[in-house]
Amino acid sequence: MDTTPAVPPADSIRIAIIGAGTISQSVHIPLLRRAGFNLTAVCDLSPSRVTEVAALFGLRGVTNPDDIFGDQDIDAVIIATPGSHADLTARALQAGKHVLAEKPLALTIAEIEQLERIHETSGRVAQVGYMKMYDPLTARARTETQALTDTRLVRITVAHPDDSPQIDHLRMAVPPRDADMAVINAANAYEDARVSEALGDAPASLANYYKNVLNGSVVHELSLIRALGLELPTEWTADAFPTLDGDAPACLLATGSVGDIRYILSWNWVPEYPEYDEELNILASNGRLSYRMAKPYLLEERSVLNVQRHDGLERQSTTYTEGYETGFLRQLDAFKRSILTGAPVEAGFADVKKDIESLQRLAKAIGRGIGVELVTEVDRLAAR
Repeated sequence: MDTTPAVPPADSIRIAIIGAGTISQSVHIPLLRRAGFNLTAVCDLSPSRVTEVAALFGLRGVTNPDDIFGDQDIDAVIIATPGSHADLTARALQAGKHVLAEKPLALTIAEIEQLERIHETSGRVAQVGYMKMYDPLTARARTETQALTDTRLVRITVAHPDDSPQIDHLRMAVPPRDADMAVINAANAYEDARVSEALGDAPASLANYYKNVLNGSVVHELSLIRALGLELPTEWTADAFPTLDGDAPACLLATGSVGDIRYILSWNWVPEYPEYDEELNILASNGRLSYRMAKPYLLEERSVLNVQRHDGLERQSTTYTEGYETGFLRQLDAFKRSILTGAPVEAGFADVKKDIESLQRLAKAIGRGIGVELVTEVDRLAAR
């Protein structure tokens, strides 16, 4: 296979989307056109959904990803299916496609290491959908964070509602149920096997929490911490409450430390809360920082950064906003730039590996809180 990087002319990168669900219809498809990509095809396991979406946006619709991977007229793909994206990412890179994969990219470190080997020989761009890292204010927040001295506390608080408060305004059709269940069952079995590799003999409730909540949502908070130039704690204490065994996702309160800095991660399932809400706060000797992130599924939603400084008794408070371009759009710009110019990828496989390590440590801490001592993949690698 030719591993020479494909460099299409500007504004002519032909791209396809694999997965035609909420995030693709509400965010990726509209923004791909703004970012100057040539969106040509969409793939989804549901024949009725892909027919509807393809007709709505004037695209070619298919139900088998191999039809996308085998199409020589497609240069790049966005992978936005539910669950792990490791297998589809590997197949896309092997087929010579540039890849932007939504989170979670993978559930184990072993998967990432395999992807790194495939990527190294592919000559293609591989980027992970950590859109908070690309928010227009994240670079400013990083600069202001690095200017803090004697930092004491980093706290992230998330209010996560059910789907309805977040997406009802999109007025999307009820998701169809005509997807090939054999394919879905195989994907679920693959994920369950990877979770077993990650956590060992974990209770089903904790295994599901690792797969769906930690990798499905909390991973964004870890990527944001790293984007501000902060280190992730290597040890956590954690409480999942009121219970891991309920029908609803448990809330999470986790604490950790890096040197003299204490971290508090508070992820809260509040199903009737009117909107997704996320705020990062940093307290230091010479000031404090508050970073309220833009809400997903709103194309023009802006983040807000407030920085406070003091000189003796004189205090200064500065509020920053940016233009109406979200992290979703900026990450597409970065993806395009890397394809066309070879610019370094900010959110790559090495970053995901750090996050998976931290998520496994969080799972271990949650297990300890319910009287279960896990031997994780991270533990086994450290023991070698």
